[in-house]
Amino acid sequence: MTQSVIIVVGKDRVGIVYEVAKLLAENQINIVNISQQLMNDFFTMIILVDTEKCPKSRQEMLDIFAAESERLQLDIRMQNEQIFNAMHRI
Repeated sequence: MTQSVIIVVGKDRVGIVYEVAKLLAENQINIVNISQQLMNDFFTMIILVDTEKCPKSRQEMLDIFAAESERLQLDIRMQNEQIFNAMHRI
């Protein structure tokens, strides 16, 4: 299993989870675990995903997330799980 962490932040509105889940499904990225929270008017979500079956390269997905971030008015970022864990180790 190849896992990555996706972080989504944006102004709260209806459909954010749907739009992000649809984007992942269209690229054969499986959601392993998901956590979401509202902080005042901001929606935050952390998703652990399995990218093993994704037909696109990591860079292609980063480009897709950048384009979709702009279109959806969200900040969508993806990091390799090992890098994410190393960055957040105290």
